[in-house]
Amino acid sequence: MTKIARQFYPLQLAVLTVSDSRTAANDSSGELLCQLLTQAGHQLAERALLPNNRYQLRALLSRWIASTEVQVVLINGGTGYAADNCTVAAVTPLLDQTVPGFGELFRQLSWQQLGSAAMQSGALAGLANGTLVFAMPGSGSACTLAMQQLILPQLDGHTGPCNFIPHLKNSPACGCTTAETGA
Repeated sequence: MTKIARQFYPLQLAVLTVSDSRTAANDSSGELLCQLLTQAGHQLAERALLPNNRYQLRALLSRWIASTEVQVVLINGGTGYAADNCTVAAVTPLLDQTVPGFGELFRQLSWQQLGSAAMQSGALAGLANGTLVFAMPGSGSACTLAMQQLILPQLDGHTGPCNFIPHLKNSPACGCTTAETGA
């Protein structure tokens, strides 16, 4: 396997807020995600706000997954146990492969702030057609935790021994090298 020097690759990210109460004017968590991704050197490909409607969510996500431009999708909202929340149900059938470690680590880190309430988070991640999809709760603190401690480090080619860059569509990087994995 050819080893490519570890470097930062700016990625194309889409941000989706799922909420029945937010508007473009007061979508503070969506705005926070946009700020964090651009501060990290990535580019905002698209941004949307949709109500808790699993079919509208699936339609938009399917378009982003099928596109050649969007490499990562960040979804905030609709992951808890409120009656109308549907993000987990909408996203799960679209994934080719899940990344269970994201939800597990998110809940572990959240437990430090929220205690046992962290178990009510349906945070999840997975890959679909070379698009990495993350779904997290809609609070600003949850978005900050997910982005700073879990997502952004994995979207940086410098992170070792492995990161998600080689698994994304249109990626210039190769996978983990033999020296890094011990294989």
